[in-house]
Amino acid sequence: MPSRPTPPPGEFLYLLAGDPDDFAAACEDLLPADIAEALNDLPAEAASKVLGILPFHVAVQVLDESLLERRGDLVERLPDEVAIPVIQALSADQQVRLFRDLTEADRGRLLHVIDAPTREQLKLLMSYPPQSAGGLMTTEFVSVPHSWTALQVRLYIAREGSAKETVYAIYVLDEKQRLERVLSLREVVMAPSDAPVTVIGEGRKPVTVAPLVDREDVARLISKYNLLAIPVVDDAAHILGIVTVDDVIDAMISEQTEDVQKMGGMSAIDEPYMEIGLLSMVKKRAGWLSALFLGEMLTATAMGHFEHEISKAVMLALFIPLIISSGGNSGSQATSLIIRAMALREVTLRDWWRVAAREIPSGLALGGILGTIGLIRIEVWQALGWYNYGEHHQLIAITVGLALIGVVLFGSLAGSMLPFVLRRIGFDPASASAPFVATLVDVTGLVIYFSVAFVVLRGTLL
Repeated sequence: MPSRPTPPPGEFLYLLAGDPDDFAAACEDLLPADIAEALNDLPAEAASKVLGILPFHVAVQVLDESLLERRGDLVERLPDEVAIPVIQALSADQQVRLFRDLTEADRGRLLHVIDAPTREQLKLLMSYPPQSAGGLMTTEFVSVPHSWTALQVRLYIAREGSAKETVYAIYVLDEKQRLERVLSLREVVMAPSDAPVTVIGEGRKPVTVAPLVDREDVARLISKYNLLAIPVVDDAAHILGIVTVDDVIDAMISEQTEDVQKMGGMSAIDEPYMEIGLLSMVKKRAGWLSALFLGEMLTATAMGHFEHEISKAVMLALFIPLIISSGGNSGSQATSLIIRAMALREVTLRDWWRVAAREIPSGLALGGILGTIGLIRIEVWQALGWYNYGEHHQLIAITVGLALIGVVLFGSLAGSMLPFVLRRIGFDPASASAPFVATLVDVTGLVIYFSVAFVVLRGTLL
């Protein structure tokens, strides 16, 4: 049955102030995602009150929603007698995400009052970096001894499955508690009741990851092998937990957002745009913007170096924006392509020379196309009388055409090589942002342009 339309935030506040039964009735048919979106539009204090009065199972589902913003702020405002049961009812991976959102003081306070098993589990999972498999995994999975039969597994899932993150994958352990094989729920359901788990399925070697593997690599493996979950194991093949596909999707959305922000020339922002403070926004953007400004100052220095040539052939100044923007655009294209290829492991550091070998002819071809368009444009404008480029208009057209070839070639090569350089020295390739590449190409583009002009126009305009 479809859910009822989500009440606007004002209606939530009205219901909250009225009869609790009316409030419960209003929330009865709503999906957790709808409630999470409505809470995002409320002030934190009001949203926390709404969360606290929701039916227990609904509150747990809402806190489990990736759409919910300010999760830590909402839980911090809940009284302990409400917050503790809800926290303990969350899956292990969601508990970790919640505790990472809390302030240090509230994290310590809540850790002391939750039950011991949950506390120990949280300490273990939070010891792993947030971007790693260990930081994403949950410890709630279905594992069975290799001596069981299909019927025993089915009965176990019927009895304990509701407490697990997923029951679609069953992990078979040997007598030393090491991961031996992975079965799908379908294989277990379709197998004869007396079939040992060791003969069910195809018996392929399980695909696993270590706890410190980066979340991008986890996502790549899940996608490559079409998995719903991937086990995280230690050096002795003991299973520590599993990373499910939904957690990977949430993590990759965060990862892609961070990469896009870096490519835009700014530090990553962890908060929603409308929630981040003005000072924080300025801090996140000022560093890169200042560095790029200093880089652009080199462009002014380069133009000052060619002041004599510009004064003798003012016509050349008309095409400076055209030249340097074309180089910057080609560099940004190449950077985006290589960063994506690196993220998908299509290229590695050792492939830099192969990338260069592809970008050189690509840059020449692209530059040739733009150079031809530029040359034709100048001659057409001259022929139709739309602009007079002087008696040496053909040489100016040739200068612009050749300069575009050189600048686009350099932009493509520089844009494709920068990610390799940054990866080699230990930086995130996404830091090879489009503004950074454009700044580099601006300066070199001027040098290429006026060097070509000096050669072509020497003895005429120069």
